[in-house]
Amino acid sequence: MVTKVFIITHLFILCTFSLQAQTNELRQKIEQIITSKKAEVGVSIYGSIENNNILNINGDEHFPMQSVFKLHIALAVLHEVDKGKFSLNKKILIKKSDLLSNTWSPIREKYPNGNVVLHLSDILKYTVAQSDNNGCDILLRLIGGTKMVNNYMHEIGIKDVSIKSTEEQLHKDWEVQFSNWTTPKAATQLLLKFYRGKILSEKSFHFLWNVMVQTTTGAARIKGRLPEGTIVAHKTGTSDTNKEGITGAVNDIGIVTLPNGTHFVISVFVSNSKENETENDKIIADITKLAWDYFIKKMKLFS
Repeated sequence: MVTKVFIITHLFILCTFSLQAQTNELRQKIEQIITSKKAEVGVSIYGSIENNNILNINGDEHFPMQSVFKLHIALAVLHEVDKGKFSLNKKILIKKSDLLSNTWSPIREKYPNGNVVLHLSDILKYTVAQSDNNGCDILLRLIGGTKMVNNYMHEIGIKDVSIKSTEEQLHKDWEVQFSNWTTPKAATQLLLKFYRGKILSEKSFHFLWNVMVQTTTGAARIKGRLPEGTIVAHKTGTSDTNKEGITGAVNDIGIVTLPNGTHFVISVFVSNSKENETENDKIIADITKLAWDYFIKKMKLFS
């Protein structure tokens, strides 16, 4: 019995050292990517196998969210749905005046003259999966503005986040984007609360999960180097590039499904970047691929 206990304990110690070595190697590889780029990069990764944050790099720094905050808005809207204030079948009249012309808007492209009625569920899909800016502001007006969303985030325990500006405001001044910020760690914490069913009803969770899986923006980011068919529930955010050649934000946060059905959560924010669009996307893709390889090794270790 003593020998059996010794063997089990010894194997546990060896596994622990092996995991720590792999984690250190992952950090080093990610830091190599970051230090070679002309950009500020923040990373937070949480693994379901370890059941903790395995890695944070600049995890407490403030990064502009851009359209990542549409996930926060969707969660706030669905919270109101769960309370019975709204229904996903609620019909909303979208006027032509709601469809600003100088912004990304698949709704406007499909209904250029407005005066169309869409269900709340449709507007949520446009806003999250296709990152529609007009849809975003329509949702904000519905629920009472950015302050309501910001307060809701704080109420559910996500303190390191600031949501002050609408999409319309973001498009008027370069500096405004920095008023909507979060930290990589806070973004990961929000995804975890969502994934664990701590925020929404089961029905609302499945609705938003499916919408996030259908996200069409940022295909070259978290999903960029993952095996084809990998399920990723995510939300991207992207700013313009100013006349100095600086891109304010290229972001992607999401939940990645591993081959054995477990998940890992990853948040990557790239800010004040002097890299080109392809390279900014590649930073996120390369970091995610390193995380994927790390967790695949872990699966084999525990199988």
